[in-house]
Amino acid sequence: MDNQKVWFITGASKGFGLALTKLLLSKGHKVAATSRNKESIQKELGEGLSNLLPLTVNLIDEASVKSALEQTVKRFGKIDVVVNNAGYMLLGSLEEVSAAEFSQSMNVNVFAFLHVIRNVMPYFRSQQSGHIINFSSSAGYGGDASAGSYNAVKAAIIGFSEALALEVAPFNTKVTIVSPGLFRTSLLENGAFAVAEKKIEGYPTSQLTEAMNNFNGKQPGDPKKLVAALLDISEMDHPPLHLLLGEDSFKRVHTYYSERKTTIENWKQLSLSMSFE
Repeated sequence: MDNQKVWFITGASKGFGLALTKLLLSKGHKVAATSRNKESIQKELGEGLSNLLPLTVNLIDEASVKSALEQTVKRFGKIDVVVNNAGYMLLGSLEEVSAAEFSQSMNVNVFAFLHVIRNVMPYFRSQQSGHIINFSSSAGYGGDASAGSYNAVKAAIIGFSEALALEVAPFNTKVTIVSPGLFRTSLLENGAFAVAEKKIEGYPTSQLTEAMNNFNGKQPGDPKKLVAALLDISEMDHPPLHLLLGEDSFKRVHTYYSERKTTIENWKQLSLSMSFE
């Protein structure tokens, strides 16, 4: 096919990553699919597919990430689209979440993305083209009690991706921040998300954890529609920087900005009164 592209996808053994990999292979694209254990990808997709390169990658080890990208280019000759999808949710109030738990969440949900970005950009700069798709979440807009660490990592992705888009534009490289609402993936399955080990009475952590478990399988979003949208934007000359997917995501973010605008206007006079007389 003339528009065949090479994709590099993290977290490809389940959820959005697996659904996207399946769609791309069905359309004739080439995919380097990463997981903590490539056998999990092979179990889902089979072995011997010429357009699939399953890779075992430790995303918090930059050397492992660099090696995976090198293997992708060696196998397929180039990389066109990178999808930073791997991540997990950590629940717990900020008093309950330990420094080690928060740090691990930052490593997997933020620094892993940056490892991929730093090591793919030399290829994108050299070929003067590329597209980086970073998964954030509607949770990156505003806070949720007992999910502050998750809000923090998803907000961080939005922040650095906006800067990245400005930095890489001269190299004809595009950036899209994907912020889904609740989709019917494995994210809410019991054991799929982490909960702070420390428990303090009075915080809503246990109630939130129970609500997540009970909502599993009832999420309104269709993962197949989301990954189809990603394929569509990858073929656009001017893809969106911000992409809210899911009715719940759209409503949450729309409300967030409306409320922030009201607050800013309410405090306008104080904001403008800070200059030297």
